[in-house]
Amino acid sequence: MKDDFFFTLTTFRGGASVSGGISVGHLLRPGERSGIIMFCSEKKLREVERIVKANDREYNEKFQYAFRHKSDNQVNNRQSEVLINSKLQNEKWMNVKVGDIIKLENNQFVAADLLLLSSSEPHGLCYVETAELDGETNLKVRHALSVTSELGADISRLAGFDGIVVCEVPNNKLDKFMGILSWKDSKHSLNNEKIILRGCILRNTSWCFGMVIFAGPDTKLMQNSGKTKFKRTSIDRLMNTLVLWIFGFLICLGIILAIGNSIWESQTGDQFRTFLFWNEGEKSSVFSGFLTFWSYIIILNTVVPISLYVSVEVIRLGHSYFINWDRKMYYSRKAIPAVARTTTLNEELGQIEYIFSDKTGTLTQNIMTFKRCSINGRIYGEVHDDLDQKTEITQEKEPVDFSVKSQADREFQFFDHHLMESIKMGDPKVHEFLRLLALCHTVMSEENSAGELIYQVQSPDEGALVTAARNFGFIFKSRTPETITIEELGTLVTYQLLAFLDFNNTRKRMSVIVRNPEGQIKLYSKGADTILFEKLHPSNEVLLSLTSDHLSEFAGEGLRTLAIAYRDLDDKYFKEWHKMLEDANAATEERDERIAGLYEEIERDLMLLGATAVEDKLQEGVIETVTSLSLANIKIWVLTGDKQETAINIGYACNMLTDDMNDVFVIAGNNAVEVREELRKAKQNLFGQNRNFSNGHVVCEKKQQLELDSIVEETITGDYALIINGHSLAHALESDVKNDLLELACMCKTVICCRVTPLQKAQVVELVKKYRNAVTLAIGDGANDVSMIKSAHIGVGISGQEGLQAVLASDYSFAQFRYLQRLLLVHGRWSYFRMCKFLCYFFYKNFAFTLVHFWFGFFCGFSAQTVYDQWFITLFNIVYTSLPVLAMGIFDQDVSDQNSVDCPQLYKPGQLNLLFNKRKFFICVLHGIYTSLVLFFIPYGAFYNVAGEDGQHIADYQSFAVTMATSLVIVVSVQIALDTSYWTFINHVFIWGSIAIYFSILFTMHSNGIFGIFPNQFPFVGNARHSLTQKCIWLVILLTTVASVMPVVAFRFLKVDLYPTLSDQIRRWQKAQKKARPPSSRRPRTRRSSSRRSGYAFAHQEGYGELITSGKNMRAKNPPPTSGLEKTHYNSTSWIENLCKKTTDTVSSFSQDKTVKL
Repeated sequence: MKDDFFFTLTTFRGGASVSGGISVGHLLRPGERSGIIMFCSEKKLREVERIVKANDREYNEKFQYAFRHKSDNQVNNRQSEVLINSKLQNEKWMNVKVGDIIKLENNQFVAADLLLLSSSEPHGLCYVETAELDGETNLKVRHALSVTSELGADISRLAGFDGIVVCEVPNNKLDKFMGILSWKDSKHSLNNEKIILRGCILRNTSWCFGMVIFAGPDTKLMQNSGKTKFKRTSIDRLMNTLVLWIFGFLICLGIILAIGNSIWESQTGDQFRTFLFWNEGEKSSVFSGFLTFWSYIIILNTVVPISLYVSVEVIRLGHSYFINWDRKMYYSRKAIPAVARTTTLNEELGQIEYIFSDKTGTLTQNIMTFKRCSINGRIYGEVHDDLDQKTEITQEKEPVDFSVKSQADREFQFFDHHLMESIKMGDPKVHEFLRLLALCHTVMSEENSAGELIYQVQSPDEGALVTAARNFGFIFKSRTPETITIEELGTLVTYQLLAFLDFNNTRKRMSVIVRNPEGQIKLYSKGADTILFEKLHPSNEVLLSLTSDHLSEFAGEGLRTLAIAYRDLDDKYFKEWHKMLEDANAATEERDERIAGLYEEIERDLMLLGATAVEDKLQEGVIETVTSLSLANIKIWVLTGDKQETAINIGYACNMLTDDMNDVFVIAGNNAVEVREELRKAKQNLFGQNRNFSNGHVVCEKKQQLELDSIVEETITGDYALIINGHSLAHALESDVKNDLLELACMCKTVICCRVTPLQKAQVVELVKKYRNAVTLAIGDGANDVSMIKSAHIGVGISGQEGLQAVLASDYSFAQFRYLQRLLLVHGRWSYFRMCKFLCYFFYKNFAFTLVHFWFGFFCGFSAQTVYDQWFITLFNIVYTSLPVLAMGIFDQDVSDQNSVDCPQLYKPGQLNLLFNKRKFFICVLHGIYTSLVLFFIPYGAFYNVAGEDGQHIADYQSFAVTMATSLVIVVSVQIALDTSYWTFINHVFIWGSIAIYFSILFTMHSNGIFGIFPNQFPFVGNARHSLTQKCIWLVILLTTVASVMPVVAFRFLKVDLYPTLSDQIRRWQKAQKKARPPSSRRPRTRRSSSRRSGYAFAHQEGYGELITSGKNMRAKNPPPTSGLEKTHYNSTSWIENLCKKTTDTVSSFSQDKTVKL
C-alpha cells in the first residue's frame, strides 16, 4: 500500500538550501506526527508549517474556513467536479478542500489556487484569461510538469498520485510562486507557470486537472482583497458630533433653569409655603434646584433628536429603492438592474471628488473590432456621401455583404465597399496586405462539430486582424510547426514557416519569415509605427508621409494602430542568417542579446504596406460619462494592470487624454531615486523654475504643504496628465516620495496608473483618502478591483461580467459604466440635497418646539411645568410632523433628473459640503430659537390682561397651551411647505393632512365623551371648543405664523433675486420652458488629430513564437509535413524558460512620444 501523500506549506525562514535557489523547511516523512505548528511573533500568530494529505478529506477538514461562504455565496455555490474516492463527483466550491484534485472545463471560473497536473492540450499546456487579476485581455499559457502531464485524464492514476509539495505560505504576490514537488524519488521545482490562480478563466482548453493548493482567504486573490471596512458617511460623523453638542446644550439649559429655580425658591418661594402647607426649613432651595434640573432634562429631552436616526434610515431606504427601480439604469440586454447593496451611503454619492476606475471590462468591452486601414497610401473604412464628403457611419448605412463567403465571420461589419472592389480588381498591394494579416500572427485554428472554423487567439488584437483578413478572402486555415496554410480568394496555399521573430515589449513588433509556393522568401512584419518606420527602406519616404498622416488620424479617433511592412529575402542571405541564428540559440552566454541583434539585422530595409486601426470597443456612453463627470469637477484616475500603451490608447479614446493637453508626464523610474527625480522635474515643468520644492524627506510639514498645494492647485492653468507604471508606483508610494506623487497627481486633470497590482490600487485610494480628505469612489468589474472597492468611501461593481467578486464586495452595482453618471449626478445629488434639507428642517423643528418650555420656565417659577398638553408633546414628533418631513426627505428635488445630467456643475455644492455643515446647523438653531421666541411671547403678550368676546378672561393656562400648540403646528407646516421644492400628491396629503389630523385629535381629546371615559388622562375638557371659537385667538395664531415665516420668505426672496445659485437659475428656466422644451443636444465628440502621437497598442505576450515553432501546442493528430528547408530549431526547454523569465513585461521607454517632457 502506497504511503499517504503529504502537501506541506512552509515559510522560507532559514531552512535547508535546495537546488534552484529556493530555501525551504524540512519535509515531514510519512508516519511523523502531523499538525499545525504556530508561534507568536510581533503579537501575531504566523503559520510555520502546513501538512495536507491528498484525497483525505477528513484530515484536511482543519483547513476549512468557517463562514466564508456567507460573504462569497454566489461564487462558492458554483459546481465543480472533484475526485473523491477514485470517482469524479459534483461538489460546490465551498465544499472543495485543500489537497483535492478537481477537473476544470473550458470557460470555467477558477475559485481556488491550483497546481496544474494535466490537460487536454499537448505537453500539459492550458490557456487562461487573467483579466480579473491583472486587467489584461490576452491569454496566458500555463503548463504542467512533464511527469504529471502523463497522468492525462486517467482517474485511477490521478487518484494514486502521491507526491509531496513544499511551497511558500499564502501571500499576495500574483506573479511569483515558489515550491518543490517531490514524487517518484525526484524533485521538481514549481513556479508561477505551473499555478492557476483563483479569478482565472480556463480558455481554449477542453479540460484540465489541478490540485487545490490554497483555498478561501489563503488564495492570492483574496490576499490582495484587503479587509472589509465599516463605511460611514461624513454626514453620519457630523450628526454624531452635533448630537453630542445638543446634549451638552440640553445640560446647559437644565443648569440655567435649575439655578433659576434655586434663586426663585430662596427669594419668592417663601410666600407660597403657607399656601402649600410647608413648614419653613423643610425644603432646601438647592435641593429644589437639583430636582428641577432633572425635571427639565426630562422635559427638554425632545431637543435631542433621538428619532433622527430612525428617520434618516427610512429616507436612505427610500433612496435605495429609487436606485433599484430606476429604469434608466436597467440593462435590458442582460436583464440586469442597478442594485444598491447598502442603504447607508446614498448621500455620499453626491459628494464624490475622485473616481478610481479599472480599465478592462469597466471602460472597455474586451472586444476588438477592425475599423479602418491604410494600404499603399489610401484609407479604407471611411464612408463618403454623393459629394465625396466623409460622413458618420449610421445604422442606415449598408455594410459590406459577406454572406456569400461561407467561412466569413457573421458578426464582422465593414462599411467601405472600396476595399472589396480593390480585392476583386487584383490590387497587388491590397492582396499582400491581407496576406500578411493572415500569416503574421500566433492564432491557432480548429473546426468545431458543425465544420465551422474557430480561432483560438492569444490576444484580441490578433483575433480582430485575422478575422478581418478572413472576411476579405484571405482565410487562415491551419498551421503546423513548419507550415501555415491559408485560403487566398478560394485557392488553398501552404507557406513554409522558416522563422518566427517573436514579439516583446522592447521590440514592439513581430515578424514571420515564410517561403511561398513559388520559392520566394518573404519577411512579414507588424508592430509599432515608431519602431517599424525606422526599419523602412529609404524609397518609402512618400508613402511613409501619407501613412503617418493616416496613423495620426486613426490615433486621434482613439484607435489602436499597427504598421505593416514586408521584405523580400535572398535565399543565400537567409541561409547565412539562419545559420547564425542557430548558433545564437545554442549559445550559453549572451544568448538573448545575440538573437536580438540578428532580429535587428534582418528586420531592415522593409517595404511599407500600410497600417491597421483596431477599435478597443468602449462601453456605450463612456465618453459622454467621462466628459460629464469632468464638468462636475470629479477627477477620474484609471488604475489598470494592463500595458502602458494600451492604457494610454484608452485614455485618448475616452477623452481623458487629449492632444490639446499642455503636457503628459510619464514616470517610469526603476528605483526610488529615479522616481523622485522624475516627479521633481515634472513639478518643475508644471509650476515653473521659481518654486522651491521640499526634498521629499521632510514629513513633519506634510499637512501644511498639502494645504498649500490645494491653494496652488486652483491657480494651475492648462491641462496636464500623469502616467505612472506599477514598478515606479511601488517606489512612489514610499513615505518619503508619496507626498511629491500626490501633489503632482492632484494638479493633473488625468492620472493613469499602469501595471498596478490589486494591492497598489488600494494603496493609491488610501493615499488620496488620507491626505486629501476627499470623498472617493472606486469602480471595477474584476476580482483585482476588490481591494480598491473596499478601500474607497464608495465601491461600485460592474455586474454581468464573468466574475462576481467586484459585485460581491461593492456598495452599488450595475451593468454599464455609463450608469455611473446617473448614479452620481442624479441619485447621488438628490440624496445629498434631500438629506441636507431634512436635517436642517429637523433641527429647526426640534428647537422651535422644545425651547418654548425654556421661556415658559421664567414665568412659572422654574417649576418644570410643561407649556403644552402632555398628549401634544407625545404626538408632535410621532404624528403631527413625522410624515411631512419624511416626504420631503424622500421625494424632494430642486431640478429634474434631465437637468441634473445636462448641467453637471450642479454637483459642486455637494463636493464643497455647502448644504449642511456646522455653519448651517447653527443657522437652523438660531432659526428655531427665533421661532420659539415668537411662539411664546406673541401669545403671551396678546393674552396679557385680555378678555374674550363674552367678557370672560381667556388668559388661562389651557387656552394659552392650545393657542401655542396650534400656532406651532401651523408654523412648522408652512415652513416645510416653503422648503419643499418638488410637490407631489404625497407631499400635499402629508402636509395638509397633518394639520387636519392635529385638529381632529385636538377636538377629540378635549371632548366631553373622552373626558367621561378617562377623566384623569384628558383634563383639557372643552378647552379647544372654547378657545378656537374666539376670533382673537385666530388673530393671535395668524400673527404668530406671519411673524415666524415672513423673515424667512423675505430673506429667501432677496437671496434668489440678488444672489441666485445655479439651481435657482435652472429652476427658473424650468418653469419658463415647461410648455415648450427644446430637445437636449448631446455633446459632440470632437478630436484634433496630431502627427506627434502614436496610436500603437498591442495586447500580446512574449513566448508564443517559440511555443508555435516548437510544436508544443500542436495536437499529434496533425503531423507536420516534411520540408525542403529545415526551420529554426530551439533548445527544447528554451521556450519555457523564456516564457517564465519574460512573463512580466518590461516597461518600454515612452521617450519617442513628443508629449513627454521628462
